[in-house]
Amino acid sequence: MDPSLALTLAAVVDEGTLDGAARRLHLTPSAVSQRLKTLEAQLGQRLLVRSRPVRATESGEAVVRFARRYAVLEHEALRDLGADGAGALIRMTVGANADSLATWILAPVARFASAHDVEVDLVRLDQDRTVDLLESGAALAAVTSQREPVAGCRSTPLGHMAFTAMAAPAWVERWLPDGLAADRLAAAPRVDFDRDDTLQLDWLHHHGVDGSHSPRHLVPSTHDIARAVELGLGWALVPEGQGEELAATGRLTPLGGPTITTPLFWQRWKGGSSLLDALSDEIVTAATRDLRAA
Repeated sequence: MDPSLALTLAAVVDEGTLDGAARRLHLTPSAVSQRLKTLEAQLGQRLLVRSRPVRATESGEAVVRFARRYAVLEHEALRDLGADGAGALIRMTVGANADSLATWILAPVARFASAHDVEVDLVRLDQDRTVDLLESGAALAAVTSQREPVAGCRSTPLGHMAFTAMAAPAWVERWLPDGLAADRLAAAPRVDFDRDDTLQLDWLHHHGVDGSHSPRHLVPSTHDIARAVELGLGWALVPEGQGEELAATGRLTPLGGPTITTPLFWQRWKGGSSLLDALSDEIVTAATRDLRAA
C-alpha cells in the first residue's frame, strides 16, 4: 500500500470533502480524486462512500488506521534521523468522555503537548462510544468504559470516576424537604447530559425509583450541568472533585445515597510509538492520582 495514497484517504475522511482534503494537502481536487481511484484500484476494494460528508467504508477504515499509525511512525523516524520535516507538528487524535475533559485529563495532555512537537485533537464522545473512534481509525487512543481491547489496541485500567448526587439548597427545600422520599424523587426534575445518560437513573434505581418518566432537562456539558444544578434546574450526579468544591462553598448540597462510579480504561494502538508511550505515561499517572483506584 502506498502510504501517500493512504494519507490522502485519511485527509479526505478528516475534512469530509475532497475539496477540503485538497486544500489541506495543497493539491487540486482532481488530483485527490485520482489518488483515491488509484488506491481503490490497487486494493481492489471500495474505500469511500461519497456522501456529505464523505465516510470511509469498512475497508477504508482499515486503510485510515494504517495511515494514522504510519504518520506517527514516519514523524518519529524523521525526528530520530534529524531529517528535513522532523520539526513539523504531527496530529494525534484522542477520544475522551466529557467528564474526563472537565476534570482530570487536560492537565496530562497539556504536559505531553508542551514536551513534544504535536497537535492534540481531543474528540468528545460518551465513554461507551469512544471505542468507535479506535475501530474506525479516527483516533490512536481513547478513554473508554470498555475493558476488552479493540483489535490492534491494548487496554489499561485507569480507575473509577466517582459521582455524587447534588442539588442547590433552594431546590432541596422545595422538592425534598423531608429527605429522599421515593415519591418525591420520582416527581423531582433532574439534569442529564444527553438522552443516553443513565447515571441519574442508576442512582434513582438504588432508591427504588423508576426514573424513566421523571422530568429531566438535557445539558450536554459537564461544567454546564453543575451550573444548571446550581441555578436550580434540577439535581444531578456531579464528578466527585467538582462536587466537593461546590459543596464547600455552599452552592450545592449532597443529597446522600450511593456514590456512583464508572470504570475507565485507556485503550491505545499497541504498535511501537515513543509518542504514544509518552502520552500514555502522562494519562495513566494522572489517572492514578485523580481517579478512584480500580
